[in-house]
Amino acid sequence: MTDTDTIKRYLPWLVATALFMEQLDATIVNTAVPSIAASLQVTPLSLKSVVTSYILSLAVGIPVSGWMADRFGTRRVFFTAIAIFTVASVLCGLSLNAPMMVAARLLQGLGGAMMMPVGRLSIIRTFPKNELLGAMNFVILPALIGPLLGPTVGGLIVHWVSWRFIFFVNVPVGLLALYLVWRHMPDYHGAEPRPLDVIGLILFSSGTAILSWLLEVFGEHTLDPMTAGLMLALSISLLAAYAWHANEAQFPLLRLALFKVRTFRISVLGGFITRLGIGGLPFLLPLLYQLGLKLAPWQSGLLMMPTAAAAMGMKLIAPKVLARFGYRQVLMFNTICIGLTIGLFALVGPSTPWYAIAGIGLLQGFFNSLQFSSMNTLAYADVESKDSSMASTIASSFQQLSMSFGLAAGSIVTAWFLGRVPQTDQMMVTKALHHAFIALSVMTMLSSLVFARLRRGDGESITQSKTATAVAQDPAPLSQA
Repeated sequence: MTDTDTIKRYLPWLVATALFMEQLDATIVNTAVPSIAASLQVTPLSLKSVVTSYILSLAVGIPVSGWMADRFGTRRVFFTAIAIFTVASVLCGLSLNAPMMVAARLLQGLGGAMMMPVGRLSIIRTFPKNELLGAMNFVILPALIGPLLGPTVGGLIVHWVSWRFIFFVNVPVGLLALYLVWRHMPDYHGAEPRPLDVIGLILFSSGTAILSWLLEVFGEHTLDPMTAGLMLALSISLLAAYAWHANEAQFPLLRLALFKVRTFRISVLGGFITRLGIGGLPFLLPLLYQLGLKLAPWQSGLLMMPTAAAAMGMKLIAPKVLARFGYRQVLMFNTICIGLTIGLFALVGPSTPWYAIAGIGLLQGFFNSLQFSSMNTLAYADVESKDSSMASTIASSFQQLSMSFGLAAGSIVTAWFLGRVPQTDQMMVTKALHHAFIALSVMTMLSSLVFARLRRGDGESITQSKTATAVAQDPAPLSQA
């Protein structure tokens, strides 16, 4: 077996292990938010900072990950990222108050920021385009076990022990990932070392951080309109200044010229809008189940399992669906379906049968999985190999930003309809959450207008391959590729 064969055999498992740890952590935290809020003596909605701080740290740190991978090599960066993530997980579990947890989550986000873009970059550089869809799907399949187990395991831990232990489960997974990196991670470097765009990093990071913070505090009505307007103008100015700087700089942090590639532009921007609607669900659904329906954390976790199970099943048939109907038809139709299923959660109340809620979750996981498979692979359909590192960095940055903004948007809408009513009022909390689901539903369906700009043959370099379909259906060929 050649070195290339060995890398192709183990790399998907390595990246999947890291993604499993990251997704497990995120889903466990979401399920435990009400319990953590009670322990730290804060309101559940105010704890969104624990979730958004992690996502924001990802969004700010991801742009540097591409430069670090090119400069120091994928193996060293990936190893360091997993080590930081694991240590930060322990610090989260030891937090005594909300500010300490937010700080630990920021550190954890920095580890995650270097982790997944570098893993995705390694996959892109290892597999040719006609094997990329299969490789990406294979990476996602084991990683979806995280969301499958996270809500249930988190609920059981909170029910039987303490919420602090939900962070400690990352330790054995992190140690396993470190071992796999040491043994099997390829060490890719950039063809030409480029200097770090410090000015671009300051402009982009400051602009996104201020905007995300503004969205968070706006949801709690703690900022006067004048200050909020000035902060919004400042964040937009910083981001506009970065856009100008990126067009003038020789080595920009994020090379925005890649947006001239039509399929890349549509995939990233369409995905940004789509995730604005989807991003609030992982935070709002546990609130609906635990505060609105008065379910125990472990019962809330069980209701979220069908979504992950359906997502795993869809990964097996996604290549065939895309090959049969094409990216344009799939993304336009599937985006509408996602919006409709989000809207169905507005019908869930204390009298709704559990099997009806599980059915909505199944539909949600089914359509979400197809959407992410489509968007994540279409982005690289027409990108040249030399631009793969930059494309991966840009796509990951916009993905995390959209999830952060989506979480904030869902919380803002909920808080807006809730008003000054105490969050212990079951009826009003449920009503406010229902309004939030409707708003997120409409927001998601609007993104289908972006995907309508795709052409019929877009993405054929990825879908028109027997290898990609075969690999996605059966993991065995991947190990022998």
